[in-house]
Amino acid sequence: MALIDVKQVSKLYGFGDAATIALDEVDFSVDKGEFVAIMGPSGSGKSTLMNVVGLLDHPTHGEYMYNGRFAAKLRENQRAKIRRDSIGFIFQSFNLLPRLTAIENVALPLAYKGVTPVRRLKRAGEILERVGLSDREAYYPTQLSGGQIQRVAIARALINDPSILIADEPTGNLDSLSSRVVMELLSEIHGAGNTILMVTHNPELTRYANRVVYMHDGMIVSDQPSKIGEVPSAIRRSLYFAPQTTEEDDLAGISALMQTIPGSLMGDMKPEKRVKKAKKAGKRKAKKS
Repeated sequence: MALIDVKQVSKLYGFGDAATIALDEVDFSVDKGEFVAIMGPSGSGKSTLMNVVGLLDHPTHGEYMYNGRFAAKLRENQRAKIRRDSIGFIFQSFNLLPRLTAIENVALPLAYKGVTPVRRLKRAGEILERVGLSDREAYYPTQLSGGQIQRVAIARALINDPSILIADEPTGNLDSLSSRVVMELLSEIHGAGNTILMVTHNPELTRYANRVVYMHDGMIVSDQPSKIGEVPSAIRRSLYFAPQTTEEDDLAGISALMQTIPGSLMGDMKPEKRVKKAKKAGKRKAKKS
């Protein structure tokens, strides 16, 4: 049974002749453990689909089943509980509270569950260590770099051990090095068994996914599996003017992650094992056109 199952879902905004079709009879399903990249031009319906999947919005027509339950039959408090406990959101604009420190931002979702302050700060500290920011717990968002802020946002999304992570342009406001660190972190999280749905305009980021969906005018026009490290043929044409990623680029991304996140899965390895692990990861490079 699919974790996410969308059948003939449409979403309309407005009425009559002024109505806008954001989703047009979309069929979309996701199994547990997939990393799905969703691409398409602005206005193609990517974010609307993610809002429906994330139970932030209701479809106008069609059916949506989340983990075997009909979303239309869920009361608003049930939808809110699923969002809180089972779905982690990562936004392009980070959405951290500026008056809270990094650890307080990460711990905030646990406050809504009634977890005691001591327990939620302890848990938040563990998650921040996982994303390599244990030394930035007391920093405010204005004192952090863009990449660090996004890692705090990822930590906040992970605090409740969600079944699904929904990432909307997670590297959109980051430089290339910070983007690599964030994407390697998401790849590590996916490798641990999490399901990830990522909206992106950048075809290069599809290298991290094992399935790529392309949307246009509210419809899914392409949906195909992809080998991690490669860009699917249907997406490759979008890279005509984009710089090509080489094996050295992939290894640089691995290296950046290891240096920035010493507590990651590779952080405690001996140097020779790190090199071996990095070389193995480098084999994911895309075939040159």
